[in-house]
Amino acid sequence: MSTILNISSSLFGKDGQSSKLARTFISRLLVKQPDAEVIHRDLAAKPVPHLTADSFQGFTLQAAERSESQSQAAELSDQLINELQQADILVLGLPMYNFGIPSTLKAYFDHIARAGITFKYTDQGAVGLLTGKKAYVLTTRGGLYKGTPKDTETRYVTDFLAFLGIDDVQFVYAEGLAISDVRGKALQDAEHAIEHLEV
Repeated sequence: MSTILNISSSLFGKDGQSSKLARTFISRLLVKQPDAEVIHRDLAAKPVPHLTADSFQGFTLQAAERSESQSQAAELSDQLINELQQADILVLGLPMYNFGIPSTLKAYFDHIARAGITFKYTDQGAVGLLTGKKAYVLTTRGGLYKGTPKDTETRYVTDFLAFLGIDDVQFVYAEGLAISDVRGKALQDAEHAIEHLEV
């Protein structure tokens, strides 16, 4: 039985377009894998705190050496990492806010990038430890940015996931959602793209 981890980061929760596209794709996955377990983490409903110097230092300490606040931060990080380690498939709902990923998603990324756990340093550089997983990114934007220098998300998310060892990543784009003449077709095209994703 496979495990699907769905990470939502839309301010609008389940009503966000990226969340809806992610659910559409997961529904397709469940037709092919009806026994799959779905883990859903909504970063808007339950934001991951931003890293502090204290919490970051706590990640490098043994459990007995951590303060109470450091222990709480490490426990949350361990929980998030455990979810990702369990997952065979990562489904990421990704809106664009002010030309970048949501700050809640960046905070999540900061908590799952742990040296010796999700990646390690070698003589050849960093090596990701979360191999053998697939990732699908359903991204929504108000404007038209794909393939332009203003698309900061695609390269960043691709590079970050590869850093953890997840290099099988497919994107679906729904762009121009703030443009009335474009919105309808953009969402239709995105749903059509979902139907043709390799799963």
